[in-house]
Amino acid sequence: MNIALIAHDSKKELMVQFCIAYYGILSANTLCATGTTGKLVGEATGLTIGKYLSGSQGGVQQVISRISCNEIDILFFFRDPLSPREHTRQDDVDILRMCDVHNIPMATNIATGEALIHALERGDLDWRQAGEIEF
Repeated sequence: MNIALIAHDSKKELMVQFCIAYYGILSANTLCATGTTGKLVGEATGLTIGKYLSGSQGGVQQVISRISCNEIDILFFFRDPLSPREHTRQDDVDILRMCDVHNIPMATNIATGEALIHALERGDLDWRQAGEIEF
């Protein structure tokens, strides 16, 4: 699966620790990330990560573009909801909206991140590759 990683500045270390903890699962997938997040995770884990621009320079918009083209299957976006920076607010709204429009599973904190990574490990997200859901 194609997995995107994004983390606000105050959550980057948490993303690094998450990726270290779940290296085995993440390494079996194709990863991409915004610039600084990808650099930090890659240096700490050795995972191969396609890197876009940093979030504030358009990296989030690059990930949004991939989501809109159905090229991302899962998003781990560790957000700081108390972030005072104005540019992140609109990017957050845009990426949340795009994931909802395209039915992309997204984790915005460590609790949902662990739930989603375990679902990935169990194979519960295979319906994304098949393009349909069976009830």
